[in-house]
Amino acid sequence: MRVFDGLAALTAARGTHLGFGDWVEITQDRVRRFADATDDHQWIHLDTERAARGPFGATVAHGYLTLALLPALGRGLYRFEGFAMGVNYGLNKVRFPTVVRVGARVRLGAEVLEVSQGAQGVQVVFGYTVEIEGEAKPGCVAEAVVLLVQHPNSEDRP
Repeated sequence: MRVFDGLAALTAARGTHLGFGDWVEITQDRVRRFADATDDHQWIHLDTERAARGPFGATVAHGYLTLALLPALGRGLYRFEGFAMGVNYGLNKVRFPTVVRVGARVRLGAEVLEVSQGAQGVQVVFGYTVEIEGEAKPGCVAEAVVLLVQHPNSEDRP
């Protein structure tokens, strides 16, 4: 696990691939709970019999479920120390190149793309790829921006 303890450590990691997280199975129960939370009950996610005859041959995870799993899938790849807090700041790009079928196992690959000091703190852009075991195309590729708020007395400034 990479530990980033300030702007200098993050800047030094720019362009570095951080590796891959653990494989996680996408279960029908997880998909159902996400459908309930988002009120998206489309049959391709929940109706196993109909979905088996549909275009994907099985029920599939919501694209936004795959996206929402990025923080959990990245656990163990890196962590931040020495910051007051970190928050999701937004997304630059998101694509879902192929569906994630229920029962598939996925894992996250992460790369540090950009690091910049701003008025609110340090912004880090991560390039994420959600791989699907046994599939050529990923289930999700995204550029996610994390805002790391520094402690008021931080000496780690540009």
